[in-house]
Amino acid sequence: MRILLVEDDSSLADAVCSYLLAKAFVVDVAPSLADARGALLSVQYAAVLLDLHLGDGDGLSLLPQVRALREPPIVIVLTARDQVTDRIRGLDAGADDYLIKPYDPAELLARLRAVERRRSANTSPVLQFGTLEIDLAHDRVRKDGSPVVLTQKEWALLRVMATRPERIHTRENLADALYGFGDEADSNTLEVFISRLRRKLGKSHIQTLRGLGYRLSFSADDEE
Repeated sequence: MRILLVEDDSSLADAVCSYLLAKAFVVDVAPSLADARGALLSVQYAAVLLDLHLGDGDGLSLLPQVRALREPPIVIVLTARDQVTDRIRGLDAGADDYLIKPYDPAELLARLRAVERRRSANTSPVLQFGTLEIDLAHDRVRKDGSPVVLTQKEWALLRVMATRPERIHTRENLADALYGFGDEADSNTLEVFISRLRRKLGKSHIQTLRGLGYRLSFSADDEE
């Protein structure tokens, strides 16, 4: 999942980034509304974490642009404004959730998962694909009852597909989950990670739809 963090407090941005990067998220930081608008035009983000008191304006002014996107990302407002009227204003403006500073990064992550579940209609964070069990709340995978050890990149890739299992994920969509601005990746890197996931999960669990992309499969047929 690639996230845009709109935050002008560099210390707070560094702390949130460090936490999310350790959880295998890709995070781009925009310290201003102008930077955020530019990032939204170039990348399809899964979520935007939005501070309100920014040097060049009110963060809520970004919401119309976010909602006009073909696939609007989740928006969680992060702010020190703690009045009920502020929360109502933020939610009515189109935010999916509202978190008051200071906050625990673990709570932020839980809220991200909760909003994502509501959007995808998955009521449980534990998904079952045949013999494969994916626990999105605890970053765990089990196959035939046994733990599967994944690298951070492999988990980042699998999480994107598991969060929206009904859809076909394009190559560009999956690549966005692996690398942020400034990261360099070989053009064949995605295929390498897909291949590694197939070896660990069973090749039938990841379908290739020629010319379209990849999708998780509910099939229990894991013959190699």
